[in-house]
Amino acid sequence: MSKAIRIYELGGPQVMRWEDVAVGEPGPGEARVRHTAIGLNFIDVYDRTGLYPVQLPSGLGREAAGVVEAVGRKVSGLKAGDRVAYTFPSPGAYAEQRVVAADRLVRIPSGVSDQDAAAVMLKGLTAWYLVRRTHRVKRGDSVLVHAAAGGVGLFVSQWARHLGAKVIGVVGSDAKAKLAKANGCHQVLVGKDDLPARVRAANRGAGVDVVYDAVGKDTFFLSLDCLRPLGLMVSYGNASGPVPAIAPLELSKRGSLFLTRPTLFHYVATREALDAAARELFAAIKRRVVKVRIGQSYPLRDVATAHRDLEGRRTTGSTVLIP
Repeated sequence: MSKAIRIYELGGPQVMRWEDVAVGEPGPGEARVRHTAIGLNFIDVYDRTGLYPVQLPSGLGREAAGVVEAVGRKVSGLKAGDRVAYTFPSPGAYAEQRVVAADRLVRIPSGVSDQDAAAVMLKGLTAWYLVRRTHRVKRGDSVLVHAAAGGVGLFVSQWARHLGAKVIGVVGSDAKAKLAKANGCHQVLVGKDDLPARVRAANRGAGVDVVYDAVGKDTFFLSLDCLRPLGLMVSYGNASGPVPAIAPLELSKRGSLFLTRPTLFHYVATREALDAAARELFAAIKRRVVKVRIGQSYPLRDVATAHRDLEGRRTTGSTVLIP
């Protein structure tokens, strides 16, 4: 038996239960991983509340790092004792141990800690696809990053600046502004009042080339109004709630804008794509292109407190849970 967080109903942090679960042995193509660190993400809140449908009862958590304890048949390239990390489209990482599909595991390279690996498999790979695939950031671009002091926001800001972009961050407090300024943002705006006008004032009177918006409902139309003609709106999160339906004409009248709503798992659907993405991400970390900032950690059994702090905007950077 092992311990894990389970939910039997949707709702607030109080629905999460810390209980015994049977782990079992890995089957063909599987590995059993003993977790050493687990990443906390806003998608976990979406799963817990039902914004993203889950089949109950369910586990929670989409990313973790740990050590391979055993492998099943037809598994090559992995053995007991290997340090590995993963992010999955299905929840269940809030656990001491877990049996997972071996082809979704990537080895953690030397020089990268388990906690750092757990903090970047979802957030770091999200930043990777945002700046390297969804919009391939290049020198001279201007980008607007919402939640710039959050886990993904810090990675996006650092990486985009390294690639030569002018980075404008949006945060909710002066303390977060200081953190964002120290992690890639050329300029930081506090709050969303008069945001389009302030963005243009920070960008020599012009709209930006791309907006990375993880906030959702509260900022969506403001973000559209921050773009230059033919700019790209990347809506990749729903921290304030899902974006309402939008008429395509709204994009036309604002300057023939482009709109996308991407998700990581389409970018790493194959083993080859996952390996290539992880190599680029870990190389960026080792070269200090992006620095992993773990702002806080919690014991796994106290994950309800972590969720309350995340939803209350009391966290900065990445958060890890320790089994």
